[in-house]
Amino acid sequence: MRISRQPNMQGAWTQTGSRLVDNVEFGSNPGGLRMLSYVPQGLPPGAPLVVALHGCTQTATDYDRGCGWSDMAERSGFALLMPEQRRANNAHLCFNWFEPGDTGRDRGEALSIRQMINQMLEVHALDPRQVYISGLSAGGAMTSVMLACYPEVFAAGAVIAGLPHGAASNVQEALGAMARPLDLPATIRARALRSASSYCGVWPRVAVWHGEADTTVHPGNAEEVAKQWLGVHNLAGVSPQHGIGDGGEKLQRWFGEGGAVQVAVHRVVGLGHGMPIAAGRKAGQCGEAGPYVLEAGCSATHGILAFWGLPTGGDAMPKAEILPPGRPEQADPRAPLSALAQAWHAAENGPAEVISRALRAAGLLRR
Repeated sequence: MRISRQPNMQGAWTQTGSRLVDNVEFGSNPGGLRMLSYVPQGLPPGAPLVVALHGCTQTATDYDRGCGWSDMAERSGFALLMPEQRRANNAHLCFNWFEPGDTGRDRGEALSIRQMINQMLEVHALDPRQVYISGLSAGGAMTSVMLACYPEVFAAGAVIAGLPHGAASNVQEALGAMARPLDLPATIRARALRSASSYCGVWPRVAVWHGEADTTVHPGNAEEVAKQWLGVHNLAGVSPQHGIGDGGEKLQRWFGEGGAVQVAVHRVVGLGHGMPIAAGRKAGQCGEAGPYVLEAGCSATHGILAFWGLPTGGDAMPKAEILPPGRPEQADPRAPLSALAQAWHAAENGPAEVISRALRAAGLLRR
């Protein structure tokens, strides 16, 4: 197996058995997360940085292999950061997007990810004006957290099958928001962003992707995420431009005064809970289908990069360089699933039934 290598910074870099490289020294790491990254060989100074957050039960390597992020880093010319949850923090590897101690500015997991970004920018001389973030499911909800807490850091983001910032501050609220989000005015949704920091500058541009058949995180969350960002971009009440995306998905776009798209919502007909991809190795394709990474004939990876203004052309790297994922941590079979984890496992274990059981257990649904 080929082992990827990056510059050894005083022994900080270690090998992972995949393209991703483990960096064990990047700050105080109050959230106890793992930092993995990939920097294409010969990447020039001033290149962009893309942050990608995996979903529950996934590892960073799983998510990279499925979505093709490191492959696209080679094709498009950006550095890749993939924070990874540890089982000690969450038994099912979900980012704790609903825990106040992990979702405030300069606190917990949010601060750990911020420290990783600082490390990447400094070590690899990347462009701080071109930092982008996306995430799936729990990672999508954590993307909302990062964009809210550190809006000055990011040029743009993308939330995939996720939830708006401030949707929950405990497990019961998280389950309720996943099952059916509150229909709130854009002004209220935007208030959660404005209260997360003292920021007064230009807000990041945001794309939202969601499957219309998602029974794990209700598709209504796509609209609630959009409302949040329409509010801070002063576009609440403005009619969107409707169309069809490059992959055939339903598309809504809201334009700012300069003509740039500030908020976009992609709804994929028939798609369940996961990241839509067009698996393959040709132009317009990347990654391979797996749990929560779903073949849809359209590549959200390409669509997100295009929304950010990054190039997406070209074929994949030689097949010999595609590496199998490392062995993920194994769950203790004796450990009972939490109510939240039961709901997040819905795509594998019968969505409606599992969510109903979880909501009843949490007291959110009548028996």
